[in-house]
Amino acid sequence: MEILPAIDLKDGVAVRLSKGLMESAKVYSSEPWKLAREFERLGSKWLHLVDLNGAFAGEPKNLEVIKKIRENSSLQLELGGGIRDEDTIKRYVDIGIERIILGSIALKNPKFVEQMSKKYNIAVGIDAKDGFVAVEGWANTSDIRASDLARKFANVGVSAIICTDVSKDGMLGGVNVTFTLEIARASSLPTIASGGVKDMDDIRALKKTGEIAGVIVGKAYYEGTIDLKEGFLYIQ
Repeated sequence: MEILPAIDLKDGVAVRLSKGLMESAKVYSSEPWKLAREFERLGSKWLHLVDLNGAFAGEPKNLEVIKKIRENSSLQLELGGGIRDEDTIKRYVDIGIERIILGSIALKNPKFVEQMSKKYNIAVGIDAKDGFVAVEGWANTSDIRASDLARKFANVGVSAIICTDVSKDGMLGGVNVTFTLEIARASSLPTIASGGVKDMDDIRALKKTGEIAGVIVGKAYYEGTIDLKEGFLYIQ
């Protein structure tokens, strides 16, 4: 199981939100590329990036700082947030992003995801409120169950699913293991848990299942409730 530290970008700085609300943004660093270097030093192999402005705008909004993160780190980078066409995917791949996360577009146009998965390393981001898919930066909730959407991508070439329980995101209340397992079993794909991770107990609970491929750690690191170095040693 991999631990993927997270950097969420808003207006060029690293922030964390509570329950996906932009007005709740708390700034943790005005130099996100330095965070990337620190995660690498602690033992990370991957970095999870989100262009929060892009998620709402539907187009890249933090490209320059993403480039700077890429230039300052040898971590493998995955990136999501407002990626809804192939030109945007190409732009990110060209600057060295290893894995592209498609979120809202996965619900609206699953065929597009299937087509892109044949050309690029694509992960599907499934964010849910009360089990139903949330889109457009979590501003809207659909009537589609997250597990039903996950099932659609079982055999189309997607490399992973990243699932977030929005109600827990940024709240440090503990990760939703049951929800993550539901997505993993529905899709049979490597599934990465996101939202609510608080401490090492969450890492242990996820790893103990033997069915979860990774976990994204954001606010727990920034607020000091988890020791990432301990986490990386534990998963080895």
